[in-house]
Amino acid sequence: MSELESYEPHVGRESTVVPGRFGEPLTVARAVFSRGGGNAAPGRPMFLCLHGWGSNEEDLADLMRYVAPYNDYASLRAPLVLQGSGAGEFGFGAGAYSWLHDAVPAGDDLDRDAYAAAVAIDRWVAANVPAERDVVPLGFSQGGLLAVHLLRVHPERYRAAVSLSGFLAPGRVEGTAPADGRIAELEIPVFYGYGDRDGVIPRSELQATEAWLEEHAWLSSRRYRGLDHAVNLDEFADLRQWLVAHDIASGVL
Repeated sequence: MSELESYEPHVGRESTVVPGRFGEPLTVARAVFSRGGGNAAPGRPMFLCLHGWGSNEEDLADLMRYVAPYNDYASLRAPLVLQGSGAGEFGFGAGAYSWLHDAVPAGDDLDRDAYAAAVAIDRWVAANVPAERDVVPLGFSQGGLLAVHLLRVHPERYRAAVSLSGFLAPGRVEGTAPADGRIAELEIPVFYGYGDRDGVIPRSELQATEAWLEEHAWLSSRRYRGLDHAVNLDEFADLRQWLVAHDIASGVL
């Protein structure tokens, strides 16, 4: 029985930031595809784009055109809405979404939310991407967390993963990272990039994420001097080289 078939929610306390409870079941209901409905280049891996807090499914399209212009992608919209009364003090307008019930949850809250979101994404992949198609999750911030957490839920399904300024769920709540024990043997390539001036994710958390990935994946990590919680052209160039080296993207521009 797969994790999807045996899925049991790990629901926790009520959030004071985004309405709902940490770990409540989620459903991905909106995605945009690259040209050809995501089938223009069926022989190459498809990227699964996962945006960060307060953004939406349109966010990573420009990045894909730069780092992997000849690959297909599907960019997913997170299910939690950050607008109106749901945005609280943050005051987001329309088009702002979140995968988690806080910008950067911690501890058990993060375990529960990371699992619920990863399961929702993995179910979307199962329903919308042919089983024989290689899939590479690529995410920023919350999306970077989930690009890695998909491996902790269903590592056999994903060809590689890219985490940009992502962080890591601690894995303290039993059952929220069910595949941790079998990731390392698969040697899944992971690119992890972050800035040394990140003002959102504490440096200790970035370093802990890097250390965990070093132990569990075939890691290539990059730290960018002077970069805040963002991406830059140097990171794009490094990512593109890494994708070509791992035969994920074409080397032709």
